[in-house]
Amino acid sequence: MGIATTSYIGVKIPNDANEFLEHAHALGAGGIQANLNSLESADLRKLKDRAETLGMYIETMASLPKSAVDALLFEKNLAAARSVGALAVRVAGLSGRRYENFKSLSDWQQFVTTSIDAIKRAVPIAEKHKIPIALENHKDWTLDEIVPILKTHSSEYLGSCLDFGNNMSLLDDPMAVVEALAPYAVSTHLKDMAVEEYPEGFLLSEVPFGEGMLDLKKMVAVVREARPKTRFTLEMITRDPLQIPCLTEKYWVTFPDRSGLYLAKTMAMVRNESGRLEKLPRVGYQSETARRRLTEENNEICLHYSREQLAL
Repeated sequence: MGIATTSYIGVKIPNDANEFLEHAHALGAGGIQANLNSLESADLRKLKDRAETLGMYIETMASLPKSAVDALLFEKNLAAARSVGALAVRVAGLSGRRYENFKSLSDWQQFVTTSIDAIKRAVPIAEKHKIPIALENHKDWTLDEIVPILKTHSSEYLGSCLDFGNNMSLLDDPMAVVEALAPYAVSTHLKDMAVEEYPEGFLLSEVPFGEGMLDLKKMVAVVREARPKTRFTLEMITRDPLQIPCLTEKYWVTFPDRSGLYLAKTMAMVRNESGRLEKLPRVGYQSETARRRLTEENNEICLHYSREQLAL
């Protein structure tokens, strides 16, 4: 199993892809998902050669092209990804969270228009360079929204970066998400999740593998059956719990047609699972050094679990 640089949100990590590759190798990871900080041919050749020597895979990240100018940089990033032998390029429509970023339905609808246009702009570039782009379910699209996007823009070079836990924040059942997106999964963010009630809804945390509520063995098996060649990449974010304020009016601004059944099922699940951990981990009060140490410990636990329990 590989590791994504996003596993280190909140702490300092090597910005250089070559340095991160070495760091991941030292942890025992089988590959990386990272931004290409340099598009210089010498740096790209160094990265490719070192990954091949270590027997590690590479996936890269890029921003969707939301304008013609963006498309030029996007194409350079895809060409660079292709040159280092990347298996896929992870992209996302939103850098934040739907229920926090948008204050009105019209704001959300504008995002939808802009994002669909960006995907339309990106797919021909991916087809030109023959490298898949992997659209992450990044706390933006519900399952009912992202599957039609992938179907409508059908291409062997457009797939999913299947995140195992993100859509819990949008009240989707995590197993249903994996089952629906597995056929499109050209990349993954493997994680385990835990929940806890709070007055406005529930708290959501990534936790070390085996401590959370997700049936990782079944989820991995579903992806393996649908996409045997897809690699699994760890995204274990060590941070304070995220607040999912699904019992507030503000949360529902961008979900005018969402059935209350999603809320009922999710809150029933939260109440059933809240006792799994005595309390969700909090790290914000700790020093940078302590948070970095805990981040590495959590990543090592997950990588060990993936080898011993998931055969990854």
